[in-house]
Amino acid sequence: MKATHLMRAVTTMAAITLAAPSIAATNDFGTCGSSLKSAAIAQGISAERFDQLLADITPDLSVLPLLDAQPEFTTPIWDYLAALVDSQRINDGRARLTQHRALLDQVSAQYGVDPATIVAVWGVESDYGRVFGKRPLLQSLATLSCNGRRQPFFKGELLALLKLIDKGDLNPAGLTGSWAGAFGHTQFMPSTYSRIAVDGDGDGRRDLVASIPDALASTANYLKQSGWRTGQPWGVEVRIPAGFNATLAGRTKRKPLASWRSLGITLADGKPLQVSSIADDANAALLLPAGAKGPALLVFRNYDAIYSYNAAESYALAIATLADRLRGGPGLSAAWPTDDPGLGRDERRQLQTLLLARGHAIGSADGMVGNATRRAIQAEQQRLGWKNADGRAGTRILQALRDAKPAVPTAFNLPGNYTQLVQSPVVRSNVSMKDVQGLSTGDFNGFATWKVETPFSSAAISVFGGQLLSFVPKGGQDVMWLSPSAKQPPTPIRGGSPVCWPYFSRQGQSNDVPSHGFVRTVSWELRDARREADGTLVLTLAPPPLDNLSLRLQMVLRIGRTLEQELITENIGSQPVSITQALHNYFNVSDALKVDVTGLAGLTYLDKLDGGNAHVQQGDWNLRDPRDPGRSDRIYTEAGGHYVLRDPGFKRAIDITTTGSRSAVLWNAGQAAAAKMDDIGAGWRNYVCVEAGNVGPDVIELAPGGRHTLKQIFEVKPL
Repeated sequence: MKATHLMRAVTTMAAITLAAPSIAATNDFGTCGSSLKSAAIAQGISAERFDQLLADITPDLSVLPLLDAQPEFTTPIWDYLAALVDSQRINDGRARLTQHRALLDQVSAQYGVDPATIVAVWGVESDYGRVFGKRPLLQSLATLSCNGRRQPFFKGELLALLKLIDKGDLNPAGLTGSWAGAFGHTQFMPSTYSRIAVDGDGDGRRDLVASIPDALASTANYLKQSGWRTGQPWGVEVRIPAGFNATLAGRTKRKPLASWRSLGITLADGKPLQVSSIADDANAALLLPAGAKGPALLVFRNYDAIYSYNAAESYALAIATLADRLRGGPGLSAAWPTDDPGLGRDERRQLQTLLLARGHAIGSADGMVGNATRRAIQAEQQRLGWKNADGRAGTRILQALRDAKPAVPTAFNLPGNYTQLVQSPVVRSNVSMKDVQGLSTGDFNGFATWKVETPFSSAAISVFGGQLLSFVPKGGQDVMWLSPSAKQPPTPIRGGSPVCWPYFSRQGQSNDVPSHGFVRTVSWELRDARREADGTLVLTLAPPPLDNLSLRLQMVLRIGRTLEQELITENIGSQPVSITQALHNYFNVSDALKVDVTGLAGLTYLDKLDGGNAHVQQGDWNLRDPRDPGRSDRIYTEAGGHYVLRDPGFKRAIDITTTGSRSAVLWNAGQAAAAKMDDIGAGWRNYVCVEAGNVGPDVIELAPGGRHTLKQIFEVKPL
């Protein structure tokens, strides 16, 4: 905006601030815009360029409370490290070390910083380039320059950012970062960027957003400039004697190793401290990050170099310990002084999945613990009768929800209108086909269907059962298998993706109800359809309401480059209800005996062909398993939600991602059983079922008003 517009915006901010005294500001907002412009001009930025770059900037007051809520200072260290030095970040970091080995060797040789430390900074700062921050940088820094405390600091950062953009190092379009202005792969502040960033790829620009070589070389340069000593460790874990004077600890309280040794400090394994075996730097500081009862560390100058990157003890320890793990180290040996350790992201996703299963509306199970997840945890802590219902995501609440038994029975009675609905296959639609390009009705292999054509794929969804029958990527083969001898309604259709709801199999049911639920044998309604800008079609379908059932179901299908399918269940009644469910996917394969499914190794499964006994999956799943070759009926518990069906015959891989599910079913009838099924027969070698679901012990309890979403995504990739 023009400078006058910026002043008007910050004047508006002043009015808002006066209405919210908790974040009151003292600056003269009427002159803030012109002050920033004058400062920019004084540093060589033209008035026209300033106006251009700030043309659309408006205040964002939501950044102000974050000034006093930085996680490095508000989170218990065992939670902080559990989230940042978890198995996912370690495995991803080791993969990056291999992927960028030549680059890292070159950078390490030039700046003297080892590859593991460089990659550890990258991993902690942006999860290896996955998370840059979502806040527009210019907006955040302009807001902080005119509001709250530390305005001179943020004004300097805003001016540094404007100069970087004006110089051509950065493209302002879509430039985002943290609330405080850090950005790029390794989250440099603009002033640090100006001083330290280097051109690692030789293109004449220093671009830490789009160039990994620039980012990693700049990180190494930063550590070198901060006093990094080549070939030296950051620190070493030690053991302190009983009754040790903890006031001697602190990053700035350095002593020679001989002095620490004289005070009774040894290495963690009890061996004596030896300068030659630890570091050339004989002076060290003792850290007791959780007090005398937790881990103890002696740290050297390289720790200070890491600390300078972000002046917080927990942050520096995250970088240092992650680097050790990337080198193959075991991590800290001493336990944190807590009976409720923190959770890594995989465990956080498990916790969120359990919360979703209990009807808490927290969004997706993404491993990021926000306010909605904390509120849900607090509600469960209160339900469990805990005195301290603090909403913290720890091991104790995770285990409690894992151990919790379904409080509500999963049995259902036959709805009063079920028989009538089965016998009246009427096509119902609230959508005019002619109004949605690419959507039509018609016959697909003898079944009445809604047909979809997009620039990327085609699909067919049966009116009977709301069942996906076909999904064909452009130029490819059908992802779904549909039996050539599939029966007509009211017999359930064999193939595609049957919707098993509100129960799977006869889990908890009597023989008075059909197996696999009520909705796969009634006609569904198309409630909404829309076409996105790129031609992707989004359909919303639902079965008819069932008498005496306080549950409502709708299904959302998004058909384009990928296929996304959601089952959304809502409890509209006044009592809790428990359900099981599945999307019973029949995937089309070249030969069931030759395909493999990854993502299941090491998981426990309940083998229905072995009386439901538990076993552990050895390697990838396939029908060549020597334990029970040629057939499979397995429920995998604690499943991770990402599987890849590799088909060498069709030269493709089907990438399957699920959320809202802690279980997976792998099924193929096998030759003997299929021979007794006239809608499979010899077709058993043409499909493999990889089913997304909530089955076995994965029971969903929905509180009144609760919702649960089971989602799956298919993406076809060349093998």
